[in-house]
Amino acid sequence: MKRWFWILFLVIVAAAGLWLASKRNAPPESPFARAHRETLVSMLTTNGKTEPVEWSPVHAEREGRVVRLLVQRGQTVGAGAVLAELENNDAQSELAAAQSRLEQAKAELANLQRGGRAAELVEIEGQLKRFQVEREPARREVASLERLVTNQAATRAELDAAKDKLAQLDAQIAAQQARRTALVGQGDIPVAQARVRDAEAAVSLAQRRKELSVIRAPRSGVVYDLAAKSGAWLGAGDLVAKVGDTSKLRVTVYIDEPDLGRIRKGLPVAITWQAEPRGEWKGVVDEIPTQVIALGTRQVGEVVTLADNPNHDLPPGANIDAKIRAQVVENAITIPKAALRRENGELGVFVLKAGKLEWKKVTVGVSSETKAEIQSGVSDGDSVALPSESAIAAGMTVTPVYP
Repeated sequence: MKRWFWILFLVIVAAAGLWLASKRNAPPESPFARAHRETLVSMLTTNGKTEPVEWSPVHAEREGRVVRLLVQRGQTVGAGAVLAELENNDAQSELAAAQSRLEQAKAELANLQRGGRAAELVEIEGQLKRFQVEREPARREVASLERLVTNQAATRAELDAAKDKLAQLDAQIAAQQARRTALVGQGDIPVAQARVRDAEAAVSLAQRRKELSVIRAPRSGVVYDLAAKSGAWLGAGDLVAKVGDTSKLRVTVYIDEPDLGRIRKGLPVAITWQAEPRGEWKGVVDEIPTQVIALGTRQVGEVVTLADNPNHDLPPGANIDAKIRAQVVENAITIPKAALRRENGELGVFVLKAGKLEWKKVTVGVSSETKAEIQSGVSDGDSVALPSESAIAAGMTVTPVYP
């Protein structure tokens, strides 16, 4: 029994030794991938920000404290809808005072147009009527005495006394007429009309000031930004809100300078938002950048895209991720981008030929995030070396390992 145990033990030790020896002498393992044909989609992945295509800012046109805020962020409003109201006690008092001054000015004008102050005018008219009534008998008496004097039936003194009385009545009538004319001077009515116009302008200004206390939406849409807060103080020109149509969004995405040459108007864009991971919004490139700007450590061009947002679930101001479908190549020979290396200033790959590594210079076409199109240097089915922990070089014998 012991004999068989030792024989089995020696066999196992010998096998292990042979296996270790073979491992030491075997070529090192290295990861490889096979070049193959497929449809390659070149995508540019970047980030950006959304805003409505059509929108209007709402500003306070006068200063004041917000006493009522009638909308919330995200609320849909119609054109002219009241968004907020400012404190207007001073405007209300100013309007009441202006209206009172207008009524007074109108009353003064009406009085002048009727001939002056009513009590004085009544007195003058009464005096005129009395003098005119007294004048007619006096005129007839003068005429009668003139005939009698001619016939020597009355004295000259009686005629002169009658004429003096008639002249006195004429003078009194003229005085009352002059008094009535003087009651309303020629320049009084235009001055009164000017006062009415000034009062009307003051009323209009006070009404406008009161109206400015009510802040309204300039257009229909969604209140996607609400800067005002109830109880806060607003200065003239301060932003109250932004109202826009959020069914179609203008999405500005930032493309790195080396990739700008791949951007064309009309390219399809897929937009995602981390706050709504299940959603995706479709758009197209609408404007190509005309300049390159600094964005942090990046040099980018601002590419404007238009995206449909029929459910209004992608809000303006959102920081989004975007993928632009820059190019599609059918039946392209592709390899992992990680297989590309630069040796002595040449771009190429290590290809496995008869168990040994062979350096191949390649020409690269379109690339995606993980794969590159090889236009020359690699054939369909070739095995290309992937990065490994061990250094490799042309002529090495390796054992390929495929993922």
